[in-house]
Amino acid sequence: MDDRELLTRWAAGDATAGEALFERHFDAVGRFFANKVDSGLEDLVQQTFLACLESATRFRGDSAVRSWLLGIANNVLRNHYTALHRAPVPFATVSVEDLAPSVSRMLQLAQSQAALLTALRRVPIDLQVVLELFFWEDMSGPEIASTLGLPEGTVRSRLRRGRELLGEMIGDETVLGAAKRETRDDLDRWSAELRARAVRPPS
Repeated sequence: MDDRELLTRWAAGDATAGEALFERHFDAVGRFFANKVDSGLEDLVQQTFLACLESATRFRGDSAVRSWLLGIANNVLRNHYTALHRAPVPFATVSVEDLAPSVSRMLQLAQSQAALLTALRRVPIDLQVVLELFFWEDMSGPEIASTLGLPEGTVRSRLRRGRELLGEMIGDETVLGAAKRETRDDLDRWSAELRARAVRPPS
């Protein structure tokens, strides 16, 4: 059964269809939040799927269900930080590190893996979201544009600027340390290799 049929059945009250959709996309939604919050990940995942159910009848089918679901996750993330800081947050200029600095999770990770996650947390959230969708969800520019409700040109611009910032940070000894030489030369390849193991949500 495809995602759209599962969503339609879930909206009609079929809990089994909802469970199947949850299992199918839990990893993707968990990955979305894993490097953007230090606590409350499971709650944010639950909020995302609840919002999915509440708005299921408004899904027009213009994109894949996964893209639509990750768009909801992006809104949940923004609402989370806005509520946490009780004020509008400039996501275009503020990073996760600015909003919730923490090294506790980084210390539990392998050095090169931690280097990438640390660098990502230091770029503006708007850029981090686009980079992670591109690297770890293997989404194309048009798919990301559809997911986030952005023009494709904006997505391309954010990818370019995000890569530039990551390259600068990966070249910074304070971010990478001894892993610098291993990673700076091929950011795309390195990020792809870390995709599966870098951002699994906690079990």
